[in-house]
Amino acid sequence: MHIQPPTWHLWLPLVLLLVVSACNGRTGAGGLSLVVSGDTAGWIAPCACSARQSGGLARRATFVNECRKTDDVVPLDVGGAPSGTSPYDVAKFAAMLRGEMAIGTAAHNIGGAEAALGPNTLRALASETGAPWVAANAADTSGEAIAPALRLVEAGGRRLAIVGVLSTKFATPDVRIDDPAAAVLRALATVAGRYDAAVVLAYLPTDELEALAKSLPEVDLVVGGPTLQTIEPRQMGPTMVAAVTNKGKFMARFSALRGTKSGSWRGEIVELDDTFADDPGQLANLQRYRDMLVERDFTPSETSFAPQLLDRLPEKYQVAGTAACQTCHAGDCTLWEGSKHAAAWATLETRSSHGDPFCQQCHTTGYGLPGGFASLAQAASRGAVGCESCHGPAQAHGLRPQTPTTYVAHDQCLRCHDRENSPTFEYAGFWQQIRHGQESTARRAQLLPKEIVP
Repeated sequence: MHIQPPTWHLWLPLVLLLVVSACNGRTGAGGLSLVVSGDTAGWIAPCACSARQSGGLARRATFVNECRKTDDVVPLDVGGAPSGTSPYDVAKFAAMLRGEMAIGTAAHNIGGAEAALGPNTLRALASETGAPWVAANAADTSGEAIAPALRLVEAGGRRLAIVGVLSTKFATPDVRIDDPAAAVLRALATVAGRYDAAVVLAYLPTDELEALAKSLPEVDLVVGGPTLQTIEPRQMGPTMVAAVTNKGKFMARFSALRGTKSGSWRGEIVELDDTFADDPGQLANLQRYRDMLVERDFTPSETSFAPQLLDRLPEKYQVAGTAACQTCHAGDCTLWEGSKHAAAWATLETRSSHGDPFCQQCHTTGYGLPGGFASLAQAASRGAVGCESCHGPAQAHGLRPQTPTTYVAHDQCLRCHDRENSPTFEYAGFWQQIRHGQESTARRAQLLPKEIVP
């Protein structure tokens, strides 16, 4: 995806004042709800490899729409939404932002992952998608603000000042970050008397988040991440603090009845599990994103998870392909061809996920390695999970059988069968479904010197 840097930031003031209605689609008039997401980390949708995964924009939209049945709703995001800085990550983030805008997100704080993209990319994304950045303490190297310090939002009979800050730990060579507490007070001073409640989106670790909340009795709500776990809403003096984290699986909801005084907030953490249906509009956005991935066909080098140090690999560290294993391991190959691993690529195609590099990593052979999967054009020979996915690039082994394969096979399972993609994985039970190797040992005994047969 090519993004042209815009020129709007040259005249954008430090504080952008927006008086907007946040009741799009609202059918009730009970009060006001702030619904806050954070730390999505690129998870535009939960992994489809296993059931009961939480999160995703399609469920987020459903939750927001349910809240709108009774309240005016203001969707917000603490930050931490991108998965990296590569061209693939930026393209995914753009799709996520379009999904956020469809939900009606009123402010998206610049978190650590956003700051890592750099000022120019952030400004370009705002121009392309309308992303409503807030960042009171982030500036480029010239000292120019990257985004508005705050946004004023009117909803549920209240005027809200939404301020965004992030930890100084996330400063980069391109992004300067000032003290968060001082930045919040500076921003609020510019709109003194023009808001009823102040909300801070604070991308800070737990200790900094709690310290910030304690230091800002002027603020009604402080919502943060990236914390190691979600923090249930609780009062710290006059300020309520909470945190959402973990790949967008949770949202915080803060509610106030219409006509109640400022400070009378109730808060809860909600898990976006499979009890929430997928919003059709968000599914359509997801499909447009997947169609774009097929057309664009990102190579491993255009992602943030391509194998590293390829220039230091041993000689003949090359994927040979499963067909090369047939001569010595015919029985094992026959067994493997009947397994779900061998159909891994077909599974992606069924789900329209075959163009997504995030999925390709675990559904191909040798992703990004020499001779391995590099693009959709190679799906016929390197699609699906072949022998070398577990045993490693085997060209050297094929040329000289005495040379062992490069990986310890059972050590590779958790590379793909991790908690997100395969939460019920247990090695002993899963191994029985693909058990192989006995036939090959006998065959190798006929081909190789006796002293090297295990």
